[in-house]
Amino acid sequence: MKESPNSAVVEDQDPLATTATQAQISAEIATAHEAYRNGRLTGSPARDKVEIDFAPYRSSLLRHPTKDLHHADPETIELHSPAFGHRDVADVEADLTIQHSGEPLGERMVVTGRVLDGDGRPVRHQLVEVWQANASGRYIHKRDQHPAPLDPNFTGTGRCLTDENGVYRFQTIKPGPYPWRNHTNAWRPAHIHFSVFGSEFTQRIITQMYFPGDPLFPLDPIYQSILDADARDRLVASYDHDLTTPEYSLGYRWDIVLTGTKRTWTEPEGGDE
Repeated sequence: MKESPNSAVVEDQDPLATTATQAQISAEIATAHEAYRNGRLTGSPARDKVEIDFAPYRSSLLRHPTKDLHHADPETIELHSPAFGHRDVADVEADLTIQHSGEPLGERMVVTGRVLDGDGRPVRHQLVEVWQANASGRYIHKRDQHPAPLDPNFTGTGRCLTDENGVYRFQTIKPGPYPWRNHTNAWRPAHIHFSVFGSEFTQRIITQMYFPGDPLFPLDPIYQSILDADARDRLVASYDHDLTTPEYSLGYRWDIVLTGTKRTWTEPEGGDE
């Protein structure tokens, strides 16, 4: 998966391409999910985190961490961590549609939700960053060379701080799906990358938000690398008509839960996926 906009690893240009067909990948996904369901029936624990060596996700087999993580002195790390506060993050940074002189192309939308702890309490004043493809499914990145148009009026990055109720809010353009080189004719569902910082640099988490009803869900080995269906569903936003603005934008709602049994899936610590 893509890293932050300043240090991106672009998944759709992975050099570890494979000639496997979508039918082969889908069959492997089905086998893995059936084994998980059978295991649950016999008492195996829920597996609601991403499988970092999920066979259908071909490049993860060579790129996921294979050794224990090194423990670091948090005080030493914090000497080199970024500092940010209310005066460092402007309100306009949460509107990805006004960063250039013209209007970006695509479906204008608002996405909002709350950042919560495992007990449902709001996580206040947390830095939330987003990055995404444009409406054509193209990132502004030198390694993203798939033949879809760039939008000169859309960069695809934004940030905000959660308020007293843990609420974040972005206005943006709905991203398009795009091809990637996991297998023949592989396409990623439309998604937005989210990064949430805690009070320290070492508390950063990264996740993805998807859109309801995407037909690419069953075909995507990244989305399907979470074996537990309830955990996968927690990555999908819900359409909220009360968030829509007449004749202007649609609205989606998506909460990020940091801990507990209903936590939102996050990308593996120490990995580059």
